[in-house]
Amino acid sequence: MSNSPSAGFGTETYASEKTPAVASPLASQLKTTRSLDSVKSSRDRASVDSRVEDVEVQLQAESDHAIKYRTCSWQKTAALLFSEYICLAILSFPWSFSVLGMVPAVIVTLVVAASVQYTSLILWRYCLKYPETRDVCDIGRKLFGGSQTAYNITAVLFILNNTFIQALHCLVGAKLLNTLSDSALCTVAFSVISACACFLVSLPRTLNQLSGLGVFSAVTMGLAVLLAIIFSGVQDHPYGYILGEEPQVTAMPVNGTTYVAGMSAFLNISYTLIGQITLPSFIAEMKNPKDFPKALWAVTIAEMIVFSLCGALMYHYIGNQYITSPAFGSLQPVFKKVAFSFAIPTIVFLGALYCSVTARFIFFRIFQNSHHRHSNTFLGWGVWVGIVATTWIFAFVIAEVIPFFSDMLSLMSSLFDGWFGFIFWGLAYLSFYPGAKKWASPGRSLETILNYVLIVFGVYMLVAGTYVSIQSIIESYQADTVGTPFSCASNAL
Repeated sequence: MSNSPSAGFGTETYASEKTPAVASPLASQLKTTRSLDSVKSSRDRASVDSRVEDVEVQLQAESDHAIKYRTCSWQKTAALLFSEYICLAILSFPWSFSVLGMVPAVIVTLVVAASVQYTSLILWRYCLKYPETRDVCDIGRKLFGGSQTAYNITAVLFILNNTFIQALHCLVGAKLLNTLSDSALCTVAFSVISACACFLVSLPRTLNQLSGLGVFSAVTMGLAVLLAIIFSGVQDHPYGYILGEEPQVTAMPVNGTTYVAGMSAFLNISYTLIGQITLPSFIAEMKNPKDFPKALWAVTIAEMIVFSLCGALMYHYIGNQYITSPAFGSLQPVFKKVAFSFAIPTIVFLGALYCSVTARFIFFRIFQNSHHRHSNTFLGWGVWVGIVATTWIFAFVIAEVIPFFSDMLSLMSSLFDGWFGFIFWGLAYLSFYPGAKKWASPGRSLETILNYVLIVFGVYMLVAGTYVSIQSIIESYQADTVGTPFSCASNAL
């Protein structure tokens, strides 16, 4: 797989042939082919140079601005990516493994991670081709022929996706505070506290200012996952252990596993791995966008190792009967509190990161051609704070209406990841090779078929996943595990 912006996935290769000394129609044809190749190569180099110049123009344009946006190195971008992917949702993997069985769960994890890496590189190529792209909404408009309607629909999905993720962090923040305090306050009050803490961290206006906190968040979440794995192995029994009923671990799904359960487990894994929706925003703030694959490869390799180990090891020690989502709930009380406490920075930071991406999108549309966009003005900061506050109010409401961790992960995955994990990037690939160019060589043809499959799978994920998620939420309410919306009932692990 090439990381070069001028080399497409499935780019043709040409055989090296010697031209006969005697002039012939074949020799003339070969000379013409080489000439065309030379022109194509020159055109590709000129295209890359033009894209680099476009980025340099953007850097020069904001050189005198008080607030500069293209300031992230690839190392800082990697920190943001690590903080986005090394998140609390990793602790849903042991539950997914218990539903799917050890072997299918590992395969699903690796296949989804590989597909995300592939589509993310397509996304990167697309952003290099159009360096004026600031977010996934700009891509949505271009993919559908410059349609403003497509832009607006993408914008709604983009904002909803990020707001649902903010809601997840309100929910998990309340879970954490209830767990650590032994349910000292009403759950609604803990949700408010979580939203307020995230609001404060969301206030910086550039991603560069958040990258340092992102490193700290990723490190502490890594420690939380590591401690959870260690504690699951050293504790005498999982939390809730019934004497004589030892943990059961299976290589394949247990008999009676329903479609709803299996699809929910797949969606939980997909949600954690699929994060392309924010990547255009990250690339748009890089000093050198051509370096993005360095950050992407580092994160993908870490994901495959950490996610697979967390799911497999904790499932091995805890078993089908005692697993919870997140898996902190399967640990004995002291272990649970120690490991869960290390997730605090991630809960606060990651919610703030998605809020910041949403707020920047709205803010740039309000002040599209205004000095308030890049200056420290009272109006600019007032609007920014208002946008951030509004998103957290909506997030709090969503968290109270859907107070189920696993179900919320599944719903977010089905509603948004079909579009932003598969469909968009299959269409982006096809846009690189219009018409017959899609089938120009056997390799290109295979890759074209792969991208059509990605689009079809994204549609399936959207339709079937949404049905499954809604059905699972209905079943969760029927089980009466946390009471009614806006309930004071404890959601402690």
